Amino acid sequence: MNDTKTPARRGSSAGSGQIWTNEERAAMQSSAHERKAASRRNSAEERGEGEREFQASIAKMPEPDHSMAERLLGIVIAAVPDLALKTYYGMPAFAKDGNVICWFKNASKFKTRYATFEFSDKAHLDEGAMWPTSFAVTELTAADEVKIGTLVKKAAS
Repeated sequence: MNDTKTPARRGSSAGSGQIWTNEERAAMQSSAHERKAASRRNSAEERGEGEREFQASIAKMPEPDHSMAERLLGIVIAAVPDLALKTYYGMPAFAKDGNVICWFKNASKFKTRYATFEFSDKAHLDEGAMWPTSFAVTELTAADEVKIGTLVKKAAS
C-alpha cells in the first residue's frame, strides 16, 4: 500500500493557506521588475539606473535601518570602490562584473528582529568546508566596520 503525503505548506497562523508572506511576495515582485528592467538597458544605463534604485531603496527605509544602510554604503565603497550599486529583491546590493556579491537586508523589510548583511555564492569567502555568509547587524561599531570592510575586500577578490 502506498503511503502518500501532502506537501507541507508554510502559511500564516490564521490558516489562510498562503505559502508566501506579503513581504516575501513583494520581494519576489521586486526581483522580477529588476531583471526585466535590466534586460532593456545597456551597461552604462544599467549602472546609472542601478545607483538610482539603490538610493531609492535606502530612502524608503525607516530608522534605524536607513542610517545603517547609509553607513554600510560608505564602508563597502571605501573597501572596494569599483563595486556597482544595484538592488537585489528590492534591497540595496553591491555587484562586481554584473554579479551581486553582497547586500543589506533591513529588518523592517521582512519585519524581523535585526537587519542582516549577506553575501552571495559569488563572494569569495570560502574558508574550509564551512563559512558564514550572513551576519546579523543591530548596530555598527568601529570594529564591525573594519570586519565588514575586510569581508567585502575578500568577497570581491
